Amino acid sequence: PAPVDTPFSVSEKVAPDNNIMTVVISKDNRVFFNVDNGPDTTKHFRSKILVEMGRLYNVSFTEKEATKFEKNAGSIGVSIQEMKKFLNSDSPKEKDELQKGIPIDSLNNQLTNWILATRTINPNVVACIKGDNDAEYPVVKKVLSILQDRNMNRFNLITNLENVEVKENAQQLWLK
Repeated sequence: PAPVDTPFSVSEKVAPDNNIMTVVISKDNRVFFNVDNGPDTTKHFRSKILVEMGRLYNVSFTEKEATKFEKNAGSIGVSIQEMKKFLNSDSPKEKDELQKGIPIDSLNNQLTNWILATRTINPNVVACIKGDNDAEYPVVKKVLSILQDRNMNRFNLITNLENVEVKENAQQLWLK
């Protein structure tokens, strides 16, 4: 989708390996969504989530389309109405053009339904947010509000690890 230059932090907490739902905010404020298949890939969470989203928006997906969605390991920034076109396209250029971002506005808040569908299919999912360092605050705030509206008040922020050098003098001052 879009490259994301994450901010730095000093936390060394590692994000979970599975049961992850990630909301990605790009530099140009587009919102992308990704979810894994959980620890047991035979459960096919990704394809089930797509089918649930289709049910919510009256869009039917074939088994082939659901399998394509499941095998696409990257984040998706396509409205559900354009998802069939995205999944059936063989053109990387066309796929890039369709990645306009998941709608998050009040009239068409599809991110809320991606979260709802994901939590319905996999109740053990953990939310992560990966935002570009230059993403605008109102978009980040809107994503946080959407998560909180779905009672997801605990989430991981994905950042780059920054090395912090602790100076001996600073330690001595702290201890006094």
